[in-house]
Amino acid sequence: MKKKMEVQEPSCHRLQESLLSSSSGYSNYRGVLNWCVVMLVLSNARLFLENLLKYGILVDPIQVVALFVKDPYNMPAVCLVIGVWSNLKNTVVLLLQGCFSEHFGLLVHSINLSVILCFPVAVVLMVKSVTPVGGAVALGVYTILFLKLYSYKDVNKWCREMCYAKARSLSRSISCPSVSWSEGRGVGSQVTYPGNLTCRDLYYFVFAPTLCYELNFPRSPKIRKSFLLRRLCEMVSSWMVPIIQSSMKPLEDMDLSRMVELRTHSAVPNHLLWLIFFYTFFHSAMNFVAELLQFGDREFYRDWWNSETVPYFWQNWNIPVHKWCLRHFYKPMLKRGVSKWAGQSAVFLASAFFHEYLVSVPLKMLRPWAFLGMMAQLPLAWFVACFLRGNYGNAAVWISLIIGQPFAVLMYVHDYYVLQHREESAGVGPD
Repeated sequence: MKKKMEVQEPSCHRLQESLLSSSSGYSNYRGVLNWCVVMLVLSNARLFLENLLKYGILVDPIQVVALFVKDPYNMPAVCLVIGVWSNLKNTVVLLLQGCFSEHFGLLVHSINLSVILCFPVAVVLMVKSVTPVGGAVALGVYTILFLKLYSYKDVNKWCREMCYAKARSLSRSISCPSVSWSEGRGVGSQVTYPGNLTCRDLYYFVFAPTLCYELNFPRSPKIRKSFLLRRLCEMVSSWMVPIIQSSMKPLEDMDLSRMVELRTHSAVPNHLLWLIFFYTFFHSAMNFVAELLQFGDREFYRDWWNSETVPYFWQNWNIPVHKWCLRHFYKPMLKRGVSKWAGQSAVFLASAFFHEYLVSVPLKMLRPWAFLGMMAQLPLAWFVACFLRGNYGNAAVWISLIIGQPFAVLMYVHDYYVLQHREESAGVGPD
């Protein structure tokens, strides 16, 4: 008998999950990211062309530069940013002088840091021609310089302490042994204290996209022109935002229900603008500067979008600030016996102060909305950690970002308009 050969049909099904399911283990969403970038460019290009045809060129860079050269005092915010170099020169003179004692040098450096924070505040509040945007940019520059010089002072102090302890070599966990600094030292050579106390070293740190100073930064081998071009195109595309011109007068008599409705309508656009700012600044701009300076550490952010807790978001969305807080603020407090909870609360308190500093001063009105928004992160962090896990915690973080920020922005816009409208009304009268 001939046995019939049974042909088994190949199976076309197997046990598997959909790619978008969390249990599938799939993680390659590069195409989705490219789609977001393409949609962003196309939508912004359309809005850019519409506004260009409707309003024309509202800001001509050539005319701005010509106006500044002709009469620089018409742009006090620009003069304020340029004046930051005087404070930097004070630091150079202070650190390059070896005749100062430790206590006297600390006193002078503390006074210089206080001037860096207080001087731009006095200028912005006293000079009426300073615009909110110009004031915010100037205060941002001075705040960055304050954090950088604080780190510069701390690291050199640590180096002096190691020298006083007769340490034969400078070894710190944050140093990078494979770094090269080429200015008459040879490729692959390392600079040690006090050889780092030079103007070139300080100026490089001031322009480098980091807030934490090191004697030897990791350096990239060369400048990639194609990489620079891509980052430049991204920055130009992100600036093609629509110009919103609407009547703000109803804000003065707006009731609670109207404010809630306006906050709901502005939540998504405000959040999208925040995302555009994040990508433009933390990815495009900082990578552009890092590539120009051959700065090797490009970890400016981590996967904050996967945050399942509030602290994880604040630790990963702005790595330069997080590293500074951890290195120069949080750990020194722990060494002095402060508890972890008190240290974390102090970090949020300092962050709340600088948020309010960068918002209220340029607007020339003291309001607590940014400060309260930052301090509200503490109970929110406790609630999410205790009652929410996994995807629910991640959803809670996203909801706080989408709803919380537009509410604070709306409160500032409302208060700013009411203040300006009342001043204009008070200034108008019969001749």
